[in-house]
Amino acid sequence: MRIHLGTDHAGLDFSRHLLDHLSAAGHEVVDHGPTDYDPIDDYPSFCINAALAVVRDQRAGVEALGIVFGGSGNGEAIAANKVNGARAALVWSHSTALLARQHNDANLIAIGARQHTVDEAVAFIDTFINEPFSFEERHARRIAQLAEYEATGAIAGIHVGADVITASN
Repeated sequence: MRIHLGTDHAGLDFSRHLLDHLSAAGHEVVDHGPTDYDPIDDYPSFCINAALAVVRDQRAGVEALGIVFGGSGNGEAIAANKVNGARAALVWSHSTALLARQHNDANLIAIGARQHTVDEAVAFIDTFINEPFSFEERHARRIAQLAEYEATGAIAGIHVGADVITASN
């Protein structure tokens, strides 16, 4: 499988370790940067480039996933999710890594490099990579709704909009 990595200075050490770990496991690893430590670099381009590559590969029939990480993983997930076709899930435990694939067919995960040890992160990543999507109808339906909204700004038969009625006091 091809694995795309993207990070910033906070995850640079993780990316170097992951490159070795994932390559040793037989994966083709593509590192979208950074290559050098810069304490004021910005994660969006690195994470967006990783997400673009995952989506491009998957659309071309290449088995691919992505891992983006930084201090918390939050901004990295947000950046990756700006890419049409990317489904990046923030992972902080074994179960969130498992469910990201089983229920959401996530094609990227985001991990906070300052929140976990390297061993914890590697365990989450291995779980994510090795877990298949469940193909349960309810999960497939929800993913299709997200893709439809992403493509059209609507979900057929379901009201989506800023004029949603809220409860009043």
